[in-house]
Amino acid sequence: MTDSESNLVTRRYLLLATSGVAAVGAAAAAVPFVRSWTPSAKARALGAPIRVDISKLEPGELLGPVPKWRGQPIFVLYRTESFLNSLGQDASKLADPQSKKSTQPDYARNEYRARDVRPEIGVYLGLCTHLGCSPQHYDESKARKKVANWKGGFFCPCHGSRFDMAGRVEKNFPAPTNLVVPPYRYETEDVIVIGEDTEVA
Repeated sequence: MTDSESNLVTRRYLLLATSGVAAVGAAAAAVPFVRSWTPSAKARALGAPIRVDISKLEPGELLGPVPKWRGQPIFVLYRTESFLNSLGQDASKLADPQSKKSTQPDYARNEYRARDVRPEIGVYLGLCTHLGCSPQHYDESKARKKVANWKGGFFCPCHGSRFDMAGRVEKNFPAPTNLVVPPYRYETEDVIVIGEDTEVA
């Protein structure tokens, strides 16, 4: 073998060895990068659906302690029959009475803003649609002490927005839309799964 042939073999060997080391290095560098695309256990837990037991909830009550989904408060309210019967009466006072501009799943795009299974149960994201403050719940008796002829619902102390018990905002207040209805379904009559709205086989 001549010197030039020996040099050629050495160059090829060095090229292959260098390429191999580079490929191993690139793969090693890619592993943490690709792993970063996978959500952490904490992130998965935050986004996971939650189960809420409403078996002890009475008409007129807001479920407490307030459950959280994705780190956000969820209001679960048992509306009274008298409120459900009065839903259409105060539509002229509301900014979006039919919830056309507001966010809710299709199955909650009705006068109750709830699933047909139990229309008396309202489920809302407990954040004002103005600046994300958390409104306070006012039952009928507490509401009348605050505002004459108010049937109750939610009041945002930050900027004064008022929502009825269907989460619909009144006119001439800062909140532009109704409270958001998150995805949810009934696992049983007394257990709501929040964060999931399709039946699981």
